[in-house]
Amino acid sequence: VQLQASGGGLVQAGASLRLSCVASKRTFRNNSMGWFRQAPGKEREFVATIGWNSISTDYADSVKGRFTISRDNAKDTLYLQMNSLKPEDTAVYYCAASLYSATTRTRNTYRYWGQGTLVTVSS
Repeated sequence: VQLQASGGGLVQAGASLRLSCVASKRTFRNNSMGWFRQAPGKEREFVATIGWNSISTDYADSVKGRFTISRDNAKDTLYLQMNSLKPEDTAVYYCAASLYSATTRTRNTYRYWGQGTLVTVSS
């Protein structure tokens, strides 16, 4: 396993969660990274991405202003701070490392994927 996601859970609407994704066996310090999610019966969708040096970030409109992506390259760890959670945020969240250093929303530019962590938001 090269990417290990954690931090998911069951919360009520309006609560916060922080997801983490730790890289092992190799480093992704020169790669942009991202979070995607997949709700039951739906396609996996882009959530957020961050460039290799944290200068650039990009978010899906549905999470902009509520979620914050960050990374600590010294710890080979990616984060997703999720605030003001809504029931429609319920999904399995996946972290991923892309083939590039710049931010990217495109799923097929991501080469390495974590196993996913489940976030359930109740109303």
